[in-house]
Amino acid sequence: MIELLRTDSRHADFIALVKQLDAYLKITDGDEHDFYNQFNAIDHLNHVIVAYSDQKPVGCGAFKVFDDSKVEVKRMYTLPEERGKGIASAILNVLETWAFELGYIATILETGKRQVEAVNFYKKCNYVSIPKYGQYKAMENSLCFEKKLLKNEKG
Repeated sequence: MIELLRTDSRHADFIALVKQLDAYLKITDGDEHDFYNQFNAIDHLNHVIVAYSDQKPVGCGAFKVFDDSKVEVKRMYTLPEERGKGIASAILNVLETWAFELGYIATILETGKRQVEAVNFYKKCNYVSIPKYGQYKAMENSLCFEKKLLKNEKG
């Protein structure tokens, strides 16, 4: 059974999982890693989910406020050996619910073209492609997505 903990970016298990995520992204992003990494600081994330299986941290995700109506999903990661078990979907669902509870109407996110698993995952979770935003506008590798948060999806 998966347990999901709402916390913030000071949580030790979240910090450890993000280190593994960054090691993975350093390989897949290649020369562009340093550019992307500057936008992935976790110092001030107040909305973090850590997933546990048998009391072992196996995945994480977070969001930060983007504007008055949207939050940006950040730092989604599931341990490679734990993928395919619905952990990321559970994390994303709780992040979306939490954002909705706080009055936000949409989530947005950026991922890379090389993160094929992530792109397919977000599409499966009803995220739709949107124009690149902010710092990602000029990045060839970036793909941006959005999902409207509707009342009937809450919970």
